[in-house]
Amino acid sequence: MNSEVNTSNKPGSILEVGEYKGLLSWLSSVDHKQIGIMYFVTSLAFLLAGVTLAMVMRTQLIEPNHHWLSPATYNQVFTMHGTTMIFLAVMPMLTAFMVYFTPLMIGARDVSFPRMNALSYWLYLMGGLLIYFSFFAGDTLHTGWSAYAPLTSVNFSMNRYFVGSGVDYWIVGLLLTGAGTIMGAINILVTVADLRPPDMKLNLVPLFVWMSAINAILMLLALPALNAALVMLFVDRHLGGLFFNPAAGGSPLLWEHTFWFFGHPEVYILILPGFGIVSEVIPVFSGKPIFGYAFISVATVAIAFLSFGVWAHHMLATGMNFTVYYTFALTTALIAVPTGIKIFNWIATMWGGSISFDTPMLFCIAFLIQFTIGGLSGVAFAVVPVDWALTQSYFVVAHFHYTLLGGTIFTVMAGFYYWYPKITGRMLSEKLGKIQFWLMVIGFNGAFFILHFAGLAGMPRRVYTYPNLPHLAAINLISSLFAYVLGLGFLVFFINLVVSLFQGKPAGDNPWGGWTLEWATSSPPPPHNFDRIPPIRSIRPLYDLERSGKLPGASAPPSQGEIA
Repeated sequence: MNSEVNTSNKPGSILEVGEYKGLLSWLSSVDHKQIGIMYFVTSLAFLLAGVTLAMVMRTQLIEPNHHWLSPATYNQVFTMHGTTMIFLAVMPMLTAFMVYFTPLMIGARDVSFPRMNALSYWLYLMGGLLIYFSFFAGDTLHTGWSAYAPLTSVNFSMNRYFVGSGVDYWIVGLLLTGAGTIMGAINILVTVADLRPPDMKLNLVPLFVWMSAINAILMLLALPALNAALVMLFVDRHLGGLFFNPAAGGSPLLWEHTFWFFGHPEVYILILPGFGIVSEVIPVFSGKPIFGYAFISVATVAIAFLSFGVWAHHMLATGMNFTVYYTFALTTALIAVPTGIKIFNWIATMWGGSISFDTPMLFCIAFLIQFTIGGLSGVAFAVVPVDWALTQSYFVVAHFHYTLLGGTIFTVMAGFYYWYPKITGRMLSEKLGKIQFWLMVIGFNGAFFILHFAGLAGMPRRVYTYPNLPHLAAINLISSLFAYVLGLGFLVFFINLVVSLFQGKPAGDNPWGGWTLEWATSSPPPPHNFDRIPPIRSIRPLYDLERSGKLPGASAPPSQGEIA
């Protein structure tokens, strides 16, 4: 590899990253950057759909005994909300970051298998569209996103409200997206293992790349369990299978075991790339290298290992024996340890640093607070009697939204504000960014923190309405009103994305003064990514070049409020 960095600032457009122009360049592209952008656009569209469904749910729950939606319609709405946010919005959005930035951060031209990378995206798109087509077919899944047996059997899914085909659309759609996800995981893992430059040893790999590689391993181990469960469910429904039919010797708990064997690692599939984003953003905006690089790397491996030993804590109310209860209660408490290590590492990185409170850093700080709240409430469920009392209540809804929404969406927002200039060549508006930040922080905490008390007051989850019991009406009214504030924050974000693409301030190659290799090329990057890459002697190669005086024209981090 050449040991000089490209310092050109070529004018470019997000629409000109491939060899062709226009629609053909996108339909036929195998360029990881174009495919990453298509992942971004598609997942953002599904995010908009998922947020809209959430607003519909909170409108239905705004007052007791509210019958704006029928029970059947509400079941479809909350099922599609969960399916959309988990499978079609957040996970593909994090995949977009991995697909776009992993090759750039290791100095590679592209991923190892470009055509398979394109196939992964198209399978995801077709699967998502198929799931949503069930709306137009007059029936969509109505069992909750976890699709517990026997609710998905033919007898239960065909009734006076439904014809039953929604379950089949869901099965086939998730099989397609799951196949694409597995292909993408193989691609990321091989790319990191095979395409790093010779001087980028494993202890010099950026933490986002570390997290992406471990995340790929989780996908490869967890997704086949879900796919196998989906195939068994399809066989039960159409080929006379008996996997989940207790009357014929099957077991509904088999679905729960296979689903949650995927489902709990899925939590970390959603979280680990976000951890990687935070691990890149906080050091840059603190003016310090990451504290405890080795500890964060080892903790990531520990999380991946332990995540496969906690799935049954979702099943502590199913009547399993006490040995199982004690085992999974212990592993549930244990997995909090490596996660806590990361939290302290990020705080230690900020401690004593020269912190710049630009929008990416603000979202990282909010993530630290909210994910910690979600983690603490999650540890509470390791106490088996607490789990028995609260597992079917709105306390769980509050917990997993703090963990998943607080732990992923806020890191995704940090990633967008940090890397949008590299993708598009233009800055997102800091003014709109800060408005969005406060709307989302206030809306999120107002909407979900109070739901802990709804759960403690006995409100069950998965209900389309509720009686006018003491406090429940006030709690749900407050939650719904703040949910609208959160939705307004999302709207500001979408406006910022579109307006800044055409009117945003030109970014230059390295507007934040970043230290990793993606900042060593133009914004947006050329089709071949790099003319030359710098030598890699630490986890901050651009910082090393700047100190040695070999990085002419490097941008200093902008001061707070400098960016329009």
